[in-house]
Amino acid sequence: MRRRLVSLLVAAVSVPTLLAGCQTPAAAPSLEARSDPAGAPSIARGPFVAAANPLAVEAGMKVLRRGGSAVDAAVAVQAVLGLVEPQSSGLGGGAFLMSYEAKTGRITAYDGRETAPASATPELFYEDGEPLPFIDAILSGRSAGAPGAVAMLAMAHQDQGRLAWRDLFDDAERLARDGFVVSPRLAGMINGSSPQAKTRWATALFTGPDGRRYRTGDVMRNPAYARTVQALATEGPGVFYGGRIGREIARTVAEGPRPGGLTEADIAAYRPLRRDALCRPYRIYVICVPPPPSSGVALLQFLAMAEHTPDIQKGADSPESWVAFGRLQRLMYADRDRYVGDADFVGVPVAGLLDPAYVAQRAALVPEIDGPVPAGAPPGSAPRSADATAEPGGTSHMVIVDADGNAVSMTTTVESIFGDGRVVEGFFLNNQLTDFSFTPSEDGHPAANAVAAGKRPRSSMTPVLILDRQGRLVGAIGSPGGSSILAYVAKALVGMIDWNLPVQEAIALPNLVVRGGSVGADTAQIAPDIAQALGAAGMGLRPNATETSGLHGAMWRDGRWDGGADPRREGVAVSEAP
Repeated sequence: MRRRLVSLLVAAVSVPTLLAGCQTPAAAPSLEARSDPAGAPSIARGPFVAAANPLAVEAGMKVLRRGGSAVDAAVAVQAVLGLVEPQSSGLGGGAFLMSYEAKTGRITAYDGRETAPASATPELFYEDGEPLPFIDAILSGRSAGAPGAVAMLAMAHQDQGRLAWRDLFDDAERLARDGFVVSPRLAGMINGSSPQAKTRWATALFTGPDGRRYRTGDVMRNPAYARTVQALATEGPGVFYGGRIGREIARTVAEGPRPGGLTEADIAAYRPLRRDALCRPYRIYVICVPPPPSSGVALLQFLAMAEHTPDIQKGADSPESWVAFGRLQRLMYADRDRYVGDADFVGVPVAGLLDPAYVAQRAALVPEIDGPVPAGAPPGSAPRSADATAEPGGTSHMVIVDADGNAVSMTTTVESIFGDGRVVEGFFLNNQLTDFSFTPSEDGHPAANAVAAGKRPRSSMTPVLILDRQGRLVGAIGSPGGSSILAYVAKALVGMIDWNLPVQEAIALPNLVVRGGSVGADTAQIAPDIAQALGAAGMGLRPNATETSGLHGAMWRDGRWDGGADPRREGVAVSEAP
C-alpha cells in the first residue's frame, strides 16, 4: 500500500513543545572524519522517495519497484527534475551526493561540483579593473563551469547501480517527448522577473506553439531534451564529456554577451570525486555530510556549538530557543565565509573548526551576541580575507531509500534560477563560477574562495545522512536555498532531534536566516513573543530575501519512514510498504 506522506501546502503548523532533550551517552563512540563508520547492517528499508516534483518522485519509485538501487533511482529522479524543474537543477549543473550502503554501513561522499576552466584567473569577473555587476556576471559566458552532475551520477551508478544505465531515462524521455503539465512554480519562474528567463535561449524554450510563454496547466514539450536523455542513455556520459553535447556546451558558452573560456577540453577533462564523509556525533545520533568544497563542516560546527547551548533545547515555542538558533548561525556563517573553500587548492581548517576546545570557546559567546560577529581563529587556520561571495538560489534536494536500505541524500543545482540562462540541447547551463568570491584578496591575504583554474567553488549544498551510534541509517535531510541552506537544514535537524517533532512539522517550521548583519525570516509564521525576543537580541525580523527552503527528508521511527516535503514548494514524500 502506498502512503503519501505529504501532498498539501501548509501555511503554518502548531508545534508541540520539546520533550526532554536527549544527551549524548558518555560511553558512545565518537566517529571521526571517516568514510566507513564500521556500522551494523541497516534496519531501515524503502522504497522511499522525496523530491521536489511528483513526476520525478514517481520516476524514482518506478525504478525502485523494478529492483533498482537508491543510486539508480537518483539518476531517474535527476533526469526528470531537469525537465520539469529546470529553474533549480539539471544535466548542465552539479551536485553533492551522500550514499549509504546498507550491508556494510559504508558512507561515500560523491563530489559533482563544477570546475573552473583552465583559462580562469582570480580576476575572472573583473572588467576595466572593477568587479562586474553580479547579474552581468551571471548572464555572461564566464559564469559556466564544467558540469559535474552527469559524471558524478555515472560514477555512483558504476559503484552502486543494479539496473542498466540505459534503462534509467525512460520517464524523462517520455515526458519530454509527449509533454508534461507546467506546474505553478515553474510557470511563475518562466513568467517572473529573473533575467535568465528572458534570454534568447530561454525565450525560445519557453514559448509555446501559440506564440505565448507557457503558463500553469499548459502542456510543455521539450523534444531537444528527449533527444539528449536518449543519447545519454544509449551512448553513456561520454556524450557529455568529449562527445557531441560537450562540444555544444563549449560553443554556447563562447557566445556573447561576454563569452566564457570553458572549452570542450575543459569539459572532457572533468572528473567527479569520491571523498571521505565528515561524520560527527550529535545527541544520540551521528551526522554525516560532504567535506569541502561543500559547507557541511559549518553545519557540524553549528551542531557542536548547539550542544553547549542549553537554550536550544527549550522547544519550538520558546523565544530563548529561537534567539539561540539565530546567534549560533552568526557564529557558523562568520567562520564558514572566512575559511571554507576547495580544500584541494587552499587549506581549510576542518579539524580546527570542529576542535572541541574551539567549539566551546565560540559557543561561550552565544549569550552576549547582539549583532554580527567576526570570524574566529580555529587551530590550523591561515589568515584569510573577508569573503565577497554572493549565492543566489536555484537548487533542489532528494532523499531516496531502496528496498535493501541503501540510501541517497543528494543536493543538486544549476546555481541561480535557470542557471546562466543559456540552453543547450533542451537543458540550462549552470552559472556556478559566480559562487566564487569576486574579490580574490584583501590586505595581502587571499580569499579562501577565490577563483583559480580547475578549482571548485565553495558550495552551501549540504546533503545529510543521520546514523545511530551503531552506524545504522536512521534519517536523511537536505535543502536548496543558496547560502541559507545551512540555516534551513540546521532548523530541520533541531526540530527533528532536539524538539522531537515529526519530520513534516520540523520542515514546516518558520525559517530564520541570520548571516552577519542580514536577518531574514518567514515573518508571518513567527509568533509575536518570539519576534520580540529576536528583535531585542539584535535580530529584528525582515522578510526572507534569499531563496526559500525546499527541505526533503525522513527519519526511521517505529518501524517506518516518517517523511516530509517542504510546503513552500511542490514536492512530495512517498513510501511504499515492503
